[in-house]
Amino acid sequence: MSPSSTGPWGAAGVDPADHRFPCEACGAAMRFDPARGLLLCDHCGNTAPLAEDKAPPAIRELDFQTALEAALPASEMEETRISRCPNCGAEVEFDPDIHATDCPFCATPVVIDTGTHRHIKPRGLLPFSIDEAAAQEAMRDWLGSLWFAPNGLARYARRGRRMQGIYVPYWTFDAETRSRYRGERGTVYYETRTVMRDGKPQRVSVQRVRWRGVTGRVARFFDDVLVLASTSLPADHTDGLAPWDLTALTPYSPDYLAGFRAEGYQVPLEEGFTRARAVMDAQIARDVRFDIGGDRQRIHAIETDVSAVTFKHVLLPVWLAAYRYNGKSFRFVVNGQTGRVRGARPYSTIKIALAVIAGLILAAIVGYVYAMQGG
Repeated sequence: MSPSSTGPWGAAGVDPADHRFPCEACGAAMRFDPARGLLLCDHCGNTAPLAEDKAPPAIRELDFQTALEAALPASEMEETRISRCPNCGAEVEFDPDIHATDCPFCATPVVIDTGTHRHIKPRGLLPFSIDEAAAQEAMRDWLGSLWFAPNGLARYARRGRRMQGIYVPYWTFDAETRSRYRGERGTVYYETRTVMRDGKPQRVSVQRVRWRGVTGRVARFFDDVLVLASTSLPADHTDGLAPWDLTALTPYSPDYLAGFRAEGYQVPLEEGFTRARAVMDAQIARDVRFDIGGDRQRIHAIETDVSAVTFKHVLLPVWLAAYRYNGKSFRFVVNGQTGRVRGARPYSTIKIALAVIAGLILAAIVGYVYAMQGG
């Protein structure tokens, strides 16, 4: 590729397979340094500003219906070299000179192939804000807070095993919605009744609800409804990394991927919007309940017209560590923007058994002391 050519990532002189930028001083590969927000050469210490620092363009939304009809301009599409993990299905880009490695998502050995993936280009990303050292510290703090963790897990944390910086794919959706609803508004009131208690009459208040049928309309504009476009990580892992500050989204530039990996999206656009609609519908139902008012609400029907749907493909930063313990894969994920940690963890059966035994002994001692005092 000549220095003036434009690759499938839309950036001049960048190999999309590895996102490496040669250092002008020594020729070694540079990487994006989250701590300083620039490109850094670990070999000679040379730094370089990001290309987007010069004149960052605006992040443009794409029309959803045009994409469904496969009518997006060719400039919005790209083809990248990926390897698919046989265990978790992750599709991740790897350096072309690497032939075998471990999957960053589940630690399964992967033989690098030369498969390609044609997909919609990313429009924006959240750059890594914390570096690997900060991510490891956050993970160690989280692991140290776990009860009944095997000692091997603590040793794993102390070793400071390398973490992978992964840009995970997401969809965001914008939409105008107008909804008509039919339901009931409930007003709470109380009736006083006489009841017999212990053979004596007593006056008590009994709660009742008076229902009245209502209809109405609500409208809401949804901005950047976020949907995970990866199936490589459990939902509780990724959901637990929220919230993300999407106001910090930066127009996509390969500079930010230097030294990191990027996962291709596995959730198709149409399926992504179906998931976004579930989020929208839940919010619309809350809007309807607020609009109905009263003390209680019943919703019988909601009809929603959705228009002006736009979307974008974005990449969010995740530090990831995967390891195998007793034949099983366990993963830790760290929000590369905030340092929030989530993950799977094994339990030590020995520690749990000792805790149960200690609890039984303590209960026996308490029972003995109580019996002696009672005697």
